[in-house]
Amino acid sequence: MEKKQYVYLFSEGNASMKNLLGGKGANLADMTTLGIPVPQGFTVTTEACNKYYADGKMIAPQIIEEIHEKMKELEEQTGKEFGSLTNPLLVSVRSGARVSMPGMMDTILNLGLNDEAVEAMAKLTNNPRFAYDSYRRFIQMFADVVMDVEKRLFEELLDEMKESKGVHFDTDLTADDLKELVGQFKVLYKKEKGEEFPSDPKTQLIEAITAVFRSWDNPRAIVYRRLNDIPGEWGTAVNVQQMVFGNKGETSGTGVAFSRNPATGENLIYGEYLMNAQGEDVVAGIRTPQPISQLEEQNPVIYKQFMDIVNKLEKHYKDMQDMEFTIEDGVLYFLQTRNGKRTAQAALKIAVDLVEEEMLSKEKAILKVDPKQLDTLLHPTFDEEKMKKVNPVAKGLPASPGAACGKISFTAEEAKVRHENGEKVVLVRLETSPEDIEGMIAAEGILTVRGGMTSHAAVVARGMGTCCVAGCGELKVNEEAKTLEIAGRVLTTEDFISIDGTTGNIYAEALNTVTPEITGYFATFMNWADEIRSLKVRTNADTPRDAKQAVEFGAEGIGLCRTEHMFFAEDRIAAVREMIVAKNEDQRRKALEKLLPMQREDFIGIYEALEDRPATIRFLDPPLHEFLPTDEADIIALASEMDLSVEELNGTIESLHEFNPMMGHRGCRLAVSYPEIAEMQTRAIIEAAIEVKQNKGFNVVPEIMIPLVGEIKELKYVKDVVVETAKKVMEEKGVELEYKVGTMIEIPRAALTADEIAKEAEFFSFGTNDLTQMTFGFSRDDAGKFLADYYDKKVYEQDPFAKLDQTGVGALMKIACEKGKTTRENIKLGICGEHGGDPASVEFCHSLGLNYVSCSPFRVPVARLAAAQAQVKNKR
Repeated sequence: MEKKQYVYLFSEGNASMKNLLGGKGANLADMTTLGIPVPQGFTVTTEACNKYYADGKMIAPQIIEEIHEKMKELEEQTGKEFGSLTNPLLVSVRSGARVSMPGMMDTILNLGLNDEAVEAMAKLTNNPRFAYDSYRRFIQMFADVVMDVEKRLFEELLDEMKESKGVHFDTDLTADDLKELVGQFKVLYKKEKGEEFPSDPKTQLIEAITAVFRSWDNPRAIVYRRLNDIPGEWGTAVNVQQMVFGNKGETSGTGVAFSRNPATGENLIYGEYLMNAQGEDVVAGIRTPQPISQLEEQNPVIYKQFMDIVNKLEKHYKDMQDMEFTIEDGVLYFLQTRNGKRTAQAALKIAVDLVEEEMLSKEKAILKVDPKQLDTLLHPTFDEEKMKKVNPVAKGLPASPGAACGKISFTAEEAKVRHENGEKVVLVRLETSPEDIEGMIAAEGILTVRGGMTSHAAVVARGMGTCCVAGCGELKVNEEAKTLEIAGRVLTTEDFISIDGTTGNIYAEALNTVTPEITGYFATFMNWADEIRSLKVRTNADTPRDAKQAVEFGAEGIGLCRTEHMFFAEDRIAAVREMIVAKNEDQRRKALEKLLPMQREDFIGIYEALEDRPATIRFLDPPLHEFLPTDEADIIALASEMDLSVEELNGTIESLHEFNPMMGHRGCRLAVSYPEIAEMQTRAIIEAAIEVKQNKGFNVVPEIMIPLVGEIKELKYVKDVVVETAKKVMEEKGVELEYKVGTMIEIPRAALTADEIAKEAEFFSFGTNDLTQMTFGFSRDDAGKFLADYYDKKVYEQDPFAKLDQTGVGALMKIACEKGKTTRENIKLGICGEHGGDPASVEFCHSLGLNYVSCSPFRVPVARLAAAQAQVKNKR
């Protein structure tokens, strides 16, 4: 049997091996084939990572042997020797998952150095300063990434050294200073780890590869995966690549560049570089990098070569590229390329431009934008009128567009906790690091003192669609005292701050925001999506205002109108409570007569906002106790209002108490017990439709949805009430009106008996919130208490209430669709649970043959794009 290969030279791979080699490894192999000047190396595959975990977090001897074999082949390619004392080969060790996860996993540079090799390098290059600079960086990175020694401890020694020598930048330190610093670093390492720093390059290599595998499961990577729907079983590859050095002096340098502007999408090269630096210097923000345009003046020959390669890569990959490059002694190398993270605005402009440049078809362009990114365009920006009256107190770099306002949080943990407590916060940091990911997700926006347009904060914020202002050196942040000094003012965690990621402006006050419109590139792109998709997109809306907003965002009707949301209004709750505490049907009907005109007016407003678009209206669903007070003072006041004794009211409240209300007296069960509620709601729905038809000329076809059905007989009972009432209303008004009666499929039994239920139901709408609860057997309100443990222990990777469980819940949906169609061939099928706006779930709904998905108004464009992408992928 042929031995499985776990390690591939770049020259052995190709672009089609992305799942095995990871995105970075596949692209390095591809660039090698294209003749791009890539420092050579090899990739340890994602399968090796999975085997590492399967073998109890240990790299198998077979894989270690293969790594050493490939290292020998790399030595032949480079003419250098790993661990040599005369001509040492140094390597970088980088992660490379199949999808880009910037800043989420760990990197080690300059691997292969020890006390002897550093001297050999110093002699070979005649540059001892460069050799010791590389060595001190390696010790710090290896200690931090591989051995969990805090990076801060090394930075403190570096700062002390600079202070003692009276210099500001690392580059001002001499070779002797750096040699002394290396000694201090090694003493610190021994103190922290109780052992000498490892000097054997082979040991260093295997430890570093192990660390990258281990970093696939670090907390920030897990959070990022959950946020971006990346399965844990994919694993990460590891790329071991010959080092080229940007820190050899002023003819060397390093940089990061994008083939187009990742913030705006403008078709101009965008990037930064530093001479006499290594890669982490550019993104760390310790020194201010130069814009890439400066390179044209500094070295026109290198700049031309650089631009030729950039253009070649963009044409080859047919997308905006994010590239890392190094210049070593005047020779240019490209270390990697990948499809660049970009803001939503940039993504739309780039997609439209690539079609207009005839690089892509509309179908392929549709796939270039992550539907979740659109969410960022649909949320508020600052009110322009208000902006004319306020002045910024400082200005940083506009790193990720949008507007954010919130109270100041100085740590990621604090931002996360305050967000969970319902506060809006802006995360303010000297600079962010990958450990800050959860706080960055929780924050409305991110503000940093250090860092450029390609810093960690900028890249991650753009990927998440979060507003970010970076590199504002005017700010003085004291993270320990939790204060921010800005324009002579001292702000604390109780002060508001507003940031504009489009201009870089910072305001020391709370600013109002406005909702954006779909125009320009956004409108063009969404029109293409609508041309392509077959799945309709509706909205979940309970008010005319929400319905109007959703229609502006492209909704094609309402898939869920929750009538109970109308009952909580201040002018109605008294009538609702009167209905609940009624002792008999007559009293109940008297209360319902008060509610009828209110419900009717609601439906008139909704129908008018929708014009001729369909609306699915769900009957009262929650248990009645939710409408009654729980606070003693409120109970006393209500008893007085209802002319009841407190004892009587408490008795009613007690009688409505349920041990498991989500599975209790609610949904269609209320209408079976109190058919007069269904009568009132039917009358309101039909009367409103007739009035709008007569007064506005809109052809309203109401879809009356009966919730929580699990048995055909209960559906038939409530449907008979609907039909009888509708008939009566039409006779009274002398108007014929088309309407439909259907049900929500949210109980497993309903899915399993869907062929029976379809005899009475003209449509099914999957209520996947409850269907998920019932299928998993846990409450969505309580699941948060233990789901974190499930994520930590890898029982679940995703919250099943956020991303549809296609294996279990999806199987029930599939059964319901197939069985429903056997009884009623043209049954209308939709989904109205929260999953209706999740792109992966939308794609699943497309595959089931649903007619529409329904989601909240602000997620309508997300669902429209996801539906178009599902259509394109399905055609493939």
